[in-house]
Amino acid sequence: MTLSVDVFVIGEDGKPTVLDVPKGHSDLAGFEKWRTTVWGSPAVRALGARFFPRLDGDNLDVQPDEVPAFLEECALLRANLAEVAARAMVRPESIDFRLANIEQAAHRAKEVGGGVVVW
Repeated sequence: MTLSVDVFVIGEDGKPTVLDVPKGHSDLAGFEKWRTTVWGSPAVRALGARFFPRLDGDNLDVQPDEVPAFLEECALLRANLAEVAARAMVRPESIDFRLANIEQAAHRAKEVGGGVVVW
């Protein structure tokens, strides 16, 4: 299985609705094992990440008001991509591609006042 990233909005009924992935975008967020080997890895935790490590054992739900902080954490991972990749023994390009998909989803969420889910 693979991890996916999606944008959700909270409806008037208080329930989340997952939006379709726009044409030209990808929802790929990594392999299932990346929950522990990349996103929840000791390397990511050592950076002080607080969102991505949630994937170690659960899905990651980023609420609308958390999206700006989540984008900052994405930037932190991007700035340390080579180190994270080396410690996870994954090619940097592989993480870069999936991180870009996550960042794009977060920007779309910010535009619509929604949140992000990685599952």
